[in-house]
Amino acid sequence: MGDSSDSVSVDMEGVSLCGKEHLVQTCHGYVSVAVLGDQDKPALVTYPDLALNHMSCFQGLFFCPEACSLLLHNFCIYHISPPGHEFGASAISLDDPVYSVDDLVNQIAEVLNFFGLGAVMCMGVTAGAYILTQFAMKYRSRVMGLILVSPICKAPCWTEWLYNKVMSNLLYFYGMCGVVKEILLKRYFSKEVRGGVQVPESDIVQACRRSLDERRSSNVWRFLEAINGRPDISDGLRKLQCRSLIFVGESSPFHSEALYMTSKLDRRYSALVEVQACGSMVTEEQPHAMLIPLEYFLMGYGLYRPSQSNVSPRSPLSPSCIAPELLSPESMGLKLKPIKTRIPLDRS
Repeated sequence: MGDSSDSVSVDMEGVSLCGKEHLVQTCHGYVSVAVLGDQDKPALVTYPDLALNHMSCFQGLFFCPEACSLLLHNFCIYHISPPGHEFGASAISLDDPVYSVDDLVNQIAEVLNFFGLGAVMCMGVTAGAYILTQFAMKYRSRVMGLILVSPICKAPCWTEWLYNKVMSNLLYFYGMCGVVKEILLKRYFSKEVRGGVQVPESDIVQACRRSLDERRSSNVWRFLEAINGRPDISDGLRKLQCRSLIFVGESSPFHSEALYMTSKLDRRYSALVEVQACGSMVTEEQPHAMLIPLEYFLMGYGLYRPSQSNVSPRSPLSPSCIAPELLSPESMGLKLKPIKTRIPLDRS
């Protein structure tokens, strides 16, 4: 990756986080890609979780000024949406076949070719993390690093498969009904932010609920069918040579799978950050928890945040919260070591 020392600090007041949308034609239909930032910079590709797009899955992270500054200072962001998940998407024709996860992986390669991109950094959440991991395994030379949030790597267990089938049938026959939305919100968020009888639903959950109302249920059904038919990719994880940084909320339904995936990765190149009192979507629920681990992860590539402050005052992390080996530039270079970072719930 090239040196970003000639870049300027990001003026958050003047940045549109929606990006410029491109519809890229692939062998498996059109894919929406929102491009944000200077296209002369290295590329960061994102892929969201089921029923989400870049605004509903990554806006919390990019609305965090320090994280946005870090990422836009070093990268041009290419937000890829699953087919038919972009704003204003029309329903995909019933005559079109349901894509497999391999089809979705190949779409990413075609998107990179469309923009003339070589090796990219990748960031995905749960289903999106699975697709980007498989992309890294299939197109090794095109991925320089993986940032995975609550990732999955195994084929669905019987419980998940049945759960997804129930949701799939509801989507097919009743659309994005209230039951489906509740299932999805439990997939994304911890109980603390979902609220209950005495605790109101948080703003981020309300915003996500509105976002789900905008999705075409038939398009979400297609993505769910692909994810529910995914193969186990565990055996290939050890062969990944790119560095990986994994975040997982301790209240995530996929917490145990993220730990399992970490155990399968080469420990010389991977690190784990567990976030307390957080669900699957760390990018939305506790985006500040990602800042300092991201900073040190990117330091291994010679990248940095414009601010000269050692610790962001808005981040719940401090160096004392991070395993000492993570703070070593050598460890954050070719030999990234596993870590376990716990972020206490701020009740102030």
